[in-house]
Amino acid sequence: MAVQVAVCGPSRCSAPQWRQAEETGRLLAARSAVVLCGGYGGVMAAVAAGARSAGGIVVGVLSAADRAGAGPDLTVALPTGMGQGRNTVLVNAADAVIVVGGSWGTLSELALAMRRGRVPVVQLGGWHVQDEDGRPPGGVLHASDPQEAVAMTGLWS
Repeated sequence: MAVQVAVCGPSRCSAPQWRQAEETGRLLAARSAVVLCGGYGGVMAAVAAGARSAGGIVVGVLSAADRAGAGPDLTVALPTGMGQGRNTVLVNAADAVIVVGGSWGTLSELALAMRRGRVPVVQLGGWHVQDEDGRPPGGVLHASDPQEAVAMTGLWS
């Protein structure tokens, strides 16, 4: 069975975040991973474009009950009709989660992945969450670039 990696990020992203997500998608596809994402714009569109440009498979787990608005680079668009509840489906289907950038929805995906506790969660930019003592919570790995993010998943050691 193929490795499945969820790449999460905001539906509106900066140019640097776009480049990071696109390169992450290319790197994952080069390793024959199935890329999972939310299926719409921003980071989701960038990772899908990167993976498809490298011949990869991209599954968009959509929040809507239909495929309207799904990104053009998806191989499969999976409408859930679950709204933000689809974030649970997305992270539960993944062998690892890479977070690029940050938004409230992205923070929820990161939190759901951490609560799941069974997969590596790698953060590339975005939120800097701290516990009550001002320390980063344990478990989230912080990468400085897409190559490091993909390597930190530990799926190709």
